[in-house]
This record gives sequence, C-alpha cells and structure tokens, in this order.
Amino acid sequence: MKIAVAGGTGAVGAHVVAALVAAGHEPVVLSRSTGIDLMTGLGLDGALSGAAAVVDASGQTRTLASASRRFFGTVTRNLLESERRAGVGHHVVVSIVGAAAVNAGYFAGKRLQEDLVTASGAGWTILRATQFYEFAPMLVRTASVGPFVVAPQMKCQPVSAAEVGAALAALAVGEPRGLVPDLGGPGREVMGDMVRQYLKRTGKSQRVLEITVPGRWWHALRDGSILPGANAQRGSQSYEDWLLEQ
Repeated sequence: MKIAVAGGTGAVGAHVVAALVAAGHEPVVLSRSTGIDLMTGLGLDGALSGAAAVVDASGQTRTLASASRRFFGTVTRNLLESERRAGVGHHVVVSIVGAAAVNAGYFAGKRLQEDLVTASGAGWTILRATQFYEFAPMLVRTASVGPFVVAPQMKCQPVSAAEVGAALAALAVGEPRGLVPDLGGPGREVMGDMVRQYLKRTGKSQRVLEITVPGRWWHALRDGSILPGANAQRGSQSYEDWLLEQ
C-alpha cells in the first residue's frame, strides 16, 4: 500500500516511514528534501497520485499561536485539497493531548489542524499523543545557557516517538476511525528531572534551571492539562529504557 508521510524525516515521521517499510508498505516522504513544499503545495499532487492514505506528522518549532496557526492551517489545507484531487481516502493526523482544550500557543495550531480535518468531509483519523522523550535532549541542544539548561516547569506523561510512529503507521493502513484514544507513556514525569537524567546518562555536567513561564499555554504545561485521561492508550517503553538505547 502506498502511504504518503508529511514530515517523513522528522522525529515522528521517520518512525512512521520505518514502520511502514517493516510492514511491507510503500511510504512516500513529503518534505523539502524530496522536492515537496507543504507550505506552497509544490509537488503534492504528483506525490499523492495512487496513495491510499496520508499521515501528517509535519511540525514547526515556533510556539507563538499566530505562527502555529499559519503553519498548520496552511499545510493542512494544502494536503486536504491535494488529497481530494488525487482521490486519497484516509487522512491521519498526530495531534497533542490537551491541544483542543487549551487552544493557545503552539497548541492553537494543532487545534486548527484538528478542526480543518474534522470538517473536511473526508475519511480521517486523529491520534493525540503526549510529549516525546526526545523533548529532553532537544532542550539540552537548544536551551543551554553556559553551565545551565533551562527547562520549563512541566508535568507530563511522555512517550517514545517510535511508539507514536508505529501507532500512526498501523492506523494509516486501516479504515478511518475518527478520534481514537489518546496515546501516552507508561508513567508520569517532570521535565526538569528528565533533563537531569539525560545529562547524567550522557556524562554532561550542566545543571538544570527550571523556570515558570507566564501565559495560558505555559500554564497548561504545569497544571496537568496535557496529561492523558484514564482511557488513554499507554506505550510500553519507559523513559529509563529509552535512555539506555540512546
């Protein structure tokens, strides 16, 4: 089965591609590295020809609500329009637990993405996942200030990006299911502690500086709004086991 993966070189998309290949399917990566521009739609129609489904695992790094809405709104509209022309019958999206309720900051773009997909009239499946284990090392790379790593105060139940990718691949080869149960990790964590564990495992001597950031989105990261509910699916790999693999 031919399945297109938007953002197929990213943290989750690469795992979607790997899972599809392992299952004997034909993934097509939609990214600038393969000549596809999701923001302009350049190359989409040709890439989606003959595809049975599209998995949207695209993302961007800016956290402002306006930038997030612009990115996810543009990409989602371009994908849905091209899918309609190509006759693609299934659109699969990875969203974020809590995005629809919080609707602020980065989550505002994911909320818009969900709204556009559910109103499209096409066959769709949305999987809301929690934050990925990979967020901790990303903070070390991007939020290091001299001897410190700055980490937001954040309660989470993170999950391996590989498990999210495998779940998305399995959904893509099936029939549209609408909104499926959330996917979180096996246990709850504090982001500052996750960064400390990563630093220790990798032999770095930096200290973690946990900060409180104002704003509705940042408040949601602290108050439990991004935690999955009681009926959520749980990944099997713990953060400690994930660290051992790195």
